[in-house]
Amino acid sequence: MDRISVFLSDWQVLFREGIHFTLSGEEDIDVIGEATNSDDALKAIEANPPSIAVLNTNHEDIDGIQAAGYLRRHFPAVATVLIMDSDNEEHLFLAIKNGASACLTKEVDPAELIYTIKAVARGEQPITEALLKPEIASRVLDEFEEFAVIGEQLRNLLARLTPGETEILHHIANGAPLDEVYETLGINEDGIHRAFSIILTKLITNDQSRQVIAATQGGLSPAIRSRLAGQLAEDYVTREEFTAFKESFRERLKSAMDETR
Repeated sequence: MDRISVFLSDWQVLFREGIHFTLSGEEDIDVIGEATNSDDALKAIEANPPSIAVLNTNHEDIDGIQAAGYLRRHFPAVATVLIMDSDNEEHLFLAIKNGASACLTKEVDPAELIYTIKAVARGEQPITEALLKPEIASRVLDEFEEFAVIGEQLRNLLARLTPGETEILHHIANGAPLDEVYETLGINEDGIHRAFSIILTKLITNDQSRQVIAATQGGLSPAIRSRLAGQLAEDYVTREEFTAFKESFRERLKSAMDETR
């Protein structure tokens, strides 16, 4: 395997130095830069992209998570490992949606940190394990329910879960033990992880598409705008509204995507 280049960013100097010391003991890992905040980290990463960026979720902010989303869009070859100051379900869920490959807390054991970085360098996504948490599985299901409504309005523009993927998440969201899920669905551990990887890909892609669509929502009806905002709407899009929107959507979409680059 090629040497793994790593960039570190954390607001706590001692913790960052601890990670640096831990990684420097590995012959196949090079720490190529450090920063105390995500803005400085992104500038350095853009100038010299590493294999992996280890970013903090920035204390009480989520800039590190936003940075992960930026890297996913503009530097897809740079994998992101996010470090949370403490276990935080909201930050974990946002990390998933922004395409982080792994998400750890500062209580992580050095051996686990090294294992995770090497796994991510191999192209693995340890963050898929988060879908084994009932609360995360439930939130993913809720997201896809919203995606389904928006997708219907926009002629299935957004990806949906397959019945099998939905069933897996429902079992986990309801707190079923993993062995029971294997037996009930006739699936093994590898099958579960393959499904998780596909689900996360769909979730990330749909969320990015929703952001682009939201940027074009001046041409949308109130019904679609309310769905994009996560609100319920009693009115529906008429055929005339949809036709008018469809005619302008491609240009608006192109413009919005250009602005996010």
